[in-house]
Amino acid sequence: MLNLVIVEDEQHNREDLKDQLKEINPAIQVLGEAASVSEAVELINQTQPDVVLMDIELHEGNGFDVINRLSHLSFDVIFTTAFEHYALKAIKFSSLDYLLKPIVPEELQSALHKASLRKNENQRRQQLEILLASLDNKQDNRNICLSTADGIEFIQTNNILYCEANGSYTNFILKDNQKLIVSKHLKEYESLLADHDFMRVHNSFLINLKEVKRFVKSDGGYILMNNNATISISQKRREDFLVKMAGLR
Repeated sequence: MLNLVIVEDEQHNREDLKDQLKEINPAIQVLGEAASVSEAVELINQTQPDVVLMDIELHEGNGFDVINRLSHLSFDVIFTTAFEHYALKAIKFSSLDYLLKPIVPEELQSALHKASLRKNENQRRQQLEILLASLDNKQDNRNICLSTADGIEFIQTNNILYCEANGSYTNFILKDNQKLIVSKHLKEYESLLADHDFMRVHNSFLINLKEVKRFVKSDGGYILMNNNATISISQKRREDFLVKMAGLR
Protein backbone atom coordinates (compact mmCIF):
# COMPACT_ATOMS: atom_id res chain seq x y z
CA MET A 1 0.00 0.00 0.00
CA LEU A 2 1.23 3.49 -0.87
CA ASN A 3 0.90 6.45 1.47
CA LEU A 4 0.53 9.57 -0.62
CA VAL A 5 0.06 13.33 -0.37
CA ILE A 6 -1.36 15.64 -3.02
CA VAL A 7 0.23 19.05 -3.60
CA GLU A 8 -2.02 20.97 -5.98
CA ASP A 9 -3.29 24.55 -5.84
CA GLU A 10 -6.62 23.94 -7.58
CA GLN A 11 -9.30 22.24 -5.49
CA HIS A 12 -11.08 20.66 -8.47
CA ASN A 13 -7.80 19.08 -9.55
CA ARG A 14 -7.26 17.70 -6.05
CA GLU A 15 -10.74 16.16 -6.07
CA ASP A 16 -10.17 14.69 -9.51
CA LEU A 17 -6.90 13.11 -8.38
CA LYS A 18 -8.54 11.58 -5.32
CA ASP A 19 -11.32 10.12 -7.48
CA GLN A 20 -8.76 8.62 -9.86
CA LEU A 21 -6.74 7.16 -6.99
CA LYS A 22 -9.84 5.43 -5.59
CA GLU A 23 -10.49 3.89 -8.99
CA ILE A 24 -6.88 2.80 -9.45
CA ASN A 25 -6.46 1.25 -5.99
CA PRO A 26 -8.76 1.83 -3.00
CA ALA A 27 -5.89 0.76 -0.71
CA ILE A 28 -3.88 3.90 -1.57
CA GLN A 29 -4.01 6.16 1.47
CA VAL A 30 -4.10 9.92 0.87
CA LEU A 31 -2.45 11.36 3.98
CA GLY A 32 -3.31 14.97 3.18
CA GLU A 33 -3.49 17.79 0.66
CA ALA A 34 -1.65 21.08 0.26
CA ALA A 35 -2.19 24.07 -2.01
CA SER A 36 0.92 26.16 -1.33
CA VAL A 37 4.65 25.75 -0.77
CA SER A 38 4.48 26.32 2.99
CA GLU A 39 1.52 23.96 3.40
CA ALA A 40 3.29 21.29 1.36
CA VAL A 41 6.54 21.51 3.35
CA GLU A 42 4.65 21.20 6.64
CA LEU A 43 2.49 18.32 5.38
CA ILE A 44 5.37 16.29 3.95
CA ASN A 45 7.49 16.77 7.08
CA GLN A 46 4.59 15.63 9.27
CA THR A 47 3.39 12.64 7.26
CA GLN A 48 6.60 11.26 5.63
CA PRO A 49 4.72 9.88 2.58
CA ASP A 50 5.92 7.27 0.10
CA VAL A 51 4.80 9.38 -2.88
CA VAL A 52 4.07 13.06 -3.48
CA LEU A 53 1.84 14.06 -6.39
CA MET A 54 3.33 17.51 -6.96
CA ASP A 55 1.93 20.26 -9.14
CA ILE A 56 4.81 22.33 -10.52
CA GLU A 57 3.09 25.71 -10.22
CA LEU A 58 1.78 26.53 -6.73
CA HIS A 59 0.68 29.48 -4.63
CA GLU A 60 3.74 31.50 -3.52
CA GLY A 61 6.18 29.42 -5.59
CA ASN A 62 6.52 26.03 -7.21
CA GLY A 63 7.05 22.36 -6.48
CA PHE A 64 10.83 22.70 -6.70
CA ASP A 65 10.73 25.25 -3.86
CA VAL A 66 9.01 22.58 -1.77
CA ILE A 67 11.77 20.05 -2.42
CA ASN A 68 14.45 22.67 -1.76
CA ARG A 69 13.00 23.43 1.68
CA LEU A 70 12.79 19.81 2.84
CA SER A 71 15.60 18.23 4.86
CA HIS A 72 14.54 14.63 4.20
CA LEU A 73 14.11 13.55 0.57
CA SER A 74 13.00 9.97 1.10
CA PHE A 75 9.89 9.92 -1.10
CA ASP A 76 9.01 9.50 -4.76
CA VAL A 77 7.73 12.53 -6.65
CA ILE A 78 5.34 12.45 -9.58
CA PHE A 79 5.10 15.95 -11.03
CA THR A 80 1.96 17.28 -12.67
CA THR A 81 1.66 20.27 -14.98
CA ALA A 82 -0.90 21.78 -17.33
CA PHE A 83 1.61 22.67 -20.05
CA GLU A 84 5.05 21.82 -21.46
CA HIS A 85 6.90 23.37 -18.56
CA TYR A 86 10.42 24.77 -18.95
CA ALA A 87 11.61 22.41 -16.18
CA LEU A 88 10.58 19.18 -17.92
CA LYS A 89 14.15 18.76 -19.20
CA ALA A 90 15.46 18.83 -15.62
CA ILE A 91 12.76 16.35 -14.56
CA LYS A 92 13.74 14.00 -17.39
CA PHE A 93 17.44 14.46 -16.53
CA SER A 94 16.71 13.08 -13.06
CA SER A 95 14.55 10.25 -14.49
CA LEU A 96 11.53 11.34 -12.45
CA ASP A 97 7.96 10.90 -13.62
CA TYR A 98 5.67 13.71 -14.74
CA LEU A 99 2.08 13.82 -15.95
CA LEU A 100 0.53 16.41 -18.25
CA LYS A 101 -2.95 17.64 -17.35
CA PRO A 102 -5.64 16.58 -17.91
CA ILE A 103 -4.22 13.49 -16.25
CA VAL A 104 -4.95 10.17 -17.93
CA PRO A 105 -5.80 7.47 -15.36
CA GLU A 106 -3.67 4.85 -17.12
CA GLU A 107 -0.62 7.14 -17.01
CA LEU A 108 -1.18 7.88 -13.32
CA GLN A 109 -1.51 4.17 -12.61
CA SER A 110 1.73 3.43 -14.47
CA ALA A 111 3.62 6.14 -12.57
CA LEU A 112 2.31 4.89 -9.23
CA HIS A 113 3.24 1.32 -10.11
CA LYS A 114 6.82 2.38 -10.86
CA ALA A 115 6.93 4.29 -7.57
CA SER A 116 5.74 1.23 -5.66
CA LEU A 117 8.69 -0.78 -7.03
CA ARG A 118 11.31 1.74 -5.88
CA LYS A 119 12.40 1.01 -2.31
CA ASN A 120 15.86 2.55 -2.21
CA GLU A 121 15.62 5.79 -0.20
CA ASN A 122 19.18 6.83 -1.08
CA GLN A 123 18.32 6.50 -4.77
CA ARG A 124 15.23 8.68 -4.32
CA ARG A 125 17.30 11.34 -2.57
CA GLN A 126 19.94 11.30 -5.32
CA GLN A 127 17.31 11.73 -8.01
CA LEU A 128 15.84 14.77 -6.27
CA GLU A 129 19.29 16.26 -5.69
CA ILE A 130 20.08 15.82 -9.39
CA LEU A 131 16.79 17.51 -10.23
CA LEU A 132 17.68 20.56 -8.11
CA ALA A 133 21.20 20.68 -9.58
CA SER A 134 19.77 20.53 -13.12
CA LEU A 135 17.45 23.45 -12.35
CA ASP A 136 20.41 25.42 -10.98
CA ASN A 137 22.16 25.38 -14.39
CA LYS A 138 25.55 26.28 -12.90
CA GLN A 139 27.38 22.98 -13.23
CA ASP A 140 29.13 22.11 -16.49
CA ASN A 141 29.46 18.48 -15.49
CA ARG A 142 26.38 16.96 -14.00
CA ASN A 143 24.98 13.61 -13.00
CA ILE A 144 22.26 12.15 -15.17
CA CYS A 145 19.93 9.35 -14.06
CA LEU A 146 19.70 6.44 -16.48
CA SER A 147 17.00 3.81 -15.96
CA THR A 148 18.27 0.35 -16.90
CA ALA A 149 16.78 -3.11 -16.45
CA ASP A 150 18.76 -3.46 -13.22
CA GLY A 151 17.80 -0.12 -11.67
CA ILE A 152 18.85 3.52 -11.92
CA GLU A 153 22.46 4.44 -12.69
CA PHE A 154 23.86 7.85 -11.71
CA ILE A 155 26.42 8.85 -14.36
CA GLN A 156 28.44 12.03 -14.77
CA THR A 157 27.89 13.48 -18.22
CA ASN A 158 31.63 13.82 -18.86
CA ASN A 159 32.03 10.06 -18.34
CA ILE A 160 29.85 9.34 -21.37
CA LEU A 161 31.81 8.77 -24.59
CA TYR A 162 28.85 8.36 -26.92
CA CYS A 163 25.30 7.05 -27.21
CA GLU A 164 24.16 4.65 -29.90
CA ALA A 165 20.61 4.02 -31.10
CA ASN A 166 19.42 0.48 -30.51
CA GLY A 167 15.85 0.37 -31.80
CA SER A 168 13.64 1.81 -29.06
CA TYR A 169 16.62 1.58 -26.68
CA THR A 170 19.83 3.60 -26.33
CA ASN A 171 23.28 2.17 -25.61
CA PHE A 172 25.48 4.41 -23.44
CA ILE A 173 29.21 3.78 -23.87
CA LEU A 174 31.23 5.11 -20.92
CA LYS A 175 34.91 5.98 -20.55
CA ASP A 176 35.65 2.68 -18.82
CA ASN A 177 34.01 0.95 -21.85
CA GLN A 178 31.04 -0.07 -19.73
CA LYS A 179 27.82 -0.26 -21.76
CA LEU A 180 24.45 0.69 -20.28
CA ILE A 181 21.23 -0.10 -22.12
CA VAL A 182 18.43 2.38 -21.45
CA SER A 183 14.81 1.94 -22.57
CA LYS A 184 14.42 5.33 -24.26
CA HIS A 185 15.02 6.50 -27.82
CA LEU A 186 18.24 8.29 -28.70
CA LYS A 187 16.24 11.41 -29.60
CA GLU A 188 15.30 11.82 -25.93
CA TYR A 189 18.96 12.16 -24.96
CA GLU A 190 19.81 14.37 -27.93
CA SER A 191 17.69 17.05 -26.28
CA LEU A 192 18.79 16.36 -22.69
CA LEU A 193 22.52 16.40 -23.42
CA ALA A 194 22.60 19.25 -25.95
CA ASP A 195 23.78 21.73 -23.29
CA HIS A 196 26.68 19.45 -22.29
CA ASP A 197 28.67 19.46 -25.56
CA PHE A 198 26.94 16.44 -27.07
CA MET A 199 25.95 16.37 -30.73
CA ARG A 200 23.90 14.04 -32.89
CA VAL A 201 26.29 13.36 -35.76
CA HIS A 202 24.33 10.50 -37.33
CA ASN A 203 20.88 8.96 -36.96
CA SER A 204 22.53 6.26 -34.84
CA PHE A 205 25.07 8.28 -32.85
CA LEU A 206 25.11 11.04 -30.23
CA ILE A 207 28.69 11.84 -29.21
CA ASN A 208 30.52 13.73 -26.48
CA LEU A 209 32.46 16.34 -28.48
CA LYS A 210 35.05 16.59 -25.70
CA GLU A 211 35.93 12.91 -26.26
CA VAL A 212 36.70 13.21 -30.00
CA LYS A 213 40.26 12.25 -30.90
CA ARG A 214 40.15 13.22 -34.57
CA PHE A 215 38.03 13.56 -37.69
CA VAL A 216 39.17 11.34 -40.54
CA LYS A 217 38.29 12.54 -44.06
CA SER A 218 39.00 9.26 -45.89
CA ASP A 219 36.42 6.51 -46.49
CA GLY A 220 33.63 9.07 -46.69
CA GLY A 221 34.60 10.63 -43.37
CA TYR A 222 34.27 9.32 -39.82
CA ILE A 223 35.00 10.33 -36.23
CA LEU A 224 37.58 8.61 -34.03
CA MET A 225 36.78 8.77 -30.32
CA ASN A 226 39.29 8.67 -27.46
CA ASN A 227 38.60 4.96 -26.94
CA ASN A 228 39.38 4.42 -30.66
CA ALA A 229 35.77 3.70 -31.55
CA THR A 230 34.87 4.83 -35.07
CA ILE A 231 31.65 6.83 -35.38
CA SER A 232 29.83 7.44 -38.66
CA ILE A 233 28.93 11.04 -39.48
CA SER A 234 26.23 12.06 -41.93
CA GLN A 235 27.19 14.39 -44.76
CA LYS A 236 24.61 17.03 -43.75
CA ARG A 237 25.98 17.24 -40.18
CA ARG A 238 29.68 17.39 -41.06
CA GLU A 239 29.98 21.17 -41.36
CA ASP A 240 28.11 21.80 -38.11
CA PHE A 241 30.31 19.22 -36.37
CA LEU A 242 33.53 20.89 -37.56
CA VAL A 243 32.28 24.32 -36.46
CA LYS A 244 31.41 23.03 -32.99
CA MET A 245 34.73 21.24 -32.65
CA ALA A 246 36.59 24.42 -33.59
CA GLY A 247 34.68 26.26 -30.87
CA LEU A 248 35.77 23.74 -28.21
CA ARG A 249 39.48 23.98 -28.93
